[in-house]
Amino acid sequence: MPNARAICIREPGGPEVLELGEIELPNPGPSQVMVEVAAAGLNRADCLQRRGFYPAPPGVPADVPGLEFAGVIESIGESVSGWNPGDRVMGIVGGGSMATRVVTESAELMRVPKNLSLEEAAAVPEVFLTAYDAIVLQGGLQAGQTVLLHAVASGVGTAGIQLASAVGATSIGTSRTADKLARCAELGLTHAVHVADGNFADGVMAAAPKGVDVILDTIGAAYLAQNVKVIGKKGRIIVIGLMGGVKAELALGAMLAKRASIHGSVLRSRSAAEKAELTRSFTQEMLGRFATGELKPIIDDVLPMTDVQPAHQRMDANQTFGKLVLHW
Repeated sequence: MPNARAICIREPGGPEVLELGEIELPNPGPSQVMVEVAAAGLNRADCLQRRGFYPAPPGVPADVPGLEFAGVIESIGESVSGWNPGDRVMGIVGGGSMATRVVTESAELMRVPKNLSLEEAAAVPEVFLTAYDAIVLQGGLQAGQTVLLHAVASGVGTAGIQLASAVGATSIGTSRTADKLARCAELGLTHAVHVADGNFADGVMAAAPKGVDVILDTIGAAYLAQNVKVIGKKGRIIVIGLMGGVKAELALGAMLAKRASIHGSVLRSRSAAEKAELTRSFTQEMLGRFATGELKPIIDDVLPMTDVQPAHQRMDANQTFGKLVLHW
């Protein structure tokens, strides 16, 4: 079995529990490939896993974080077609991408656009697939509609801004940090709402008096009541994160009157077939827009993999705009 260097979680805890180790990997199955990883994006889910709050799904290394990667194919399974050793690829995995090698299903790979470096490509898969799945596929966002993006300066938020522009929609973004909103405006954010006192509903309704069509919510319980207030008729609230808690009271009367709906979503635990279909849809509809510059990864910093502890500290402190990328 091939070996790989990897970032390992020694035990649940703070960034200090992350250390460089070595793991064994299986050989690729018939439909799989082995990728030599050049870089991996850091996501909030990695911090949750480090703390013991987000365990890896079955069949995924339990102590190696990393939900996305970019690199070069090293070897392929016997039934793989369309991919060859040496191809530059990127993709999402259930975990384990913060290693020098990763084994993944070939159907979950995307080709790295020629104008992107592998470090830039490592900032694409998780946030763009998450945002695309949530606001376009589940939310049904269309031209002329409006999407509300919470924590808009995050990786998913900055991807959401660009995807909204790509489909011809208006975007409203919230953040607790005013200077981050100014940077989001440069990415195409239509309306910025500074959440200084925890209230965003008035600012959103000023920008969209009839309410918004889609909400991409990474906060959860703390924002539920205001989300219901600002959602428009037949609107869709897509909850993908719970940074603001897991339990809240729901005003069902308002939901009924508006014929609105709430959807929960997570990528990590989906089946290989579901991830492959999402990858295929994104590749067909959006991937080419990176080559034209219409879409681009927003990177706060690129750090060596050995700086994984300070990278986690920065994410824990919410000190980033866009993505942190770690490279070998």
